[in-house]
Amino acid sequence: MDLRAYGKVVVMYIVLVLLQVMVINNIIIGTWGITPMLYVLFVLALPLEMPGWVLLLSSFLMGYTIDVFVDTPGLNSGASVAMAFARPWILNMISPRDGYESGKRPYLMDMGAIWFLIYSAALVLIHHVVYFIFDEFGLAHFFSMMGKILVTAICTEILVVISQYIAFRK
Repeated sequence: MDLRAYGKVVVMYIVLVLLQVMVINNIIIGTWGITPMLYVLFVLALPLEMPGWVLLLSSFLMGYTIDVFVDTPGLNSGASVAMAFARPWILNMISPRDGYESGKRPYLMDMGAIWFLIYSAALVLIHHVVYFIFDEFGLAHFFSMMGKILVTAICTEILVVISQYIAFRK
């Protein structure tokens, strides 16, 4: 990865933090107080060739930054690191027969709709399951937690797909 690619990652980081904290956190859907988590797009959009330790550190920093602004100590950072930890495994499961081409980006326009939906939905679901289990601190309210996970994941996935058409078009 060259220096220009790291510059794009930094810009994406800043834009997603500002968008999440200033706009999206003020959107509350339904009686459960569902708030989409668009910042997960940061982990989804990181380059495929990124070393694992950089991926985990970047994900932690994104989650920690959101935690600081939203006053949720550890929820977002823990869920983001879990998502980043699962990312190579998910990428391996859905990899093309010949592997990924060098320089390919994990974007909808580059990889195709089916590939991107499987990739993003799996990672968003992992993120949200970890987030809400940490938030509830157990499984006492299992069915309401599952409802929150599904509704928030669907809202987040819709925003992620829309963002692909807005920000990451060719």
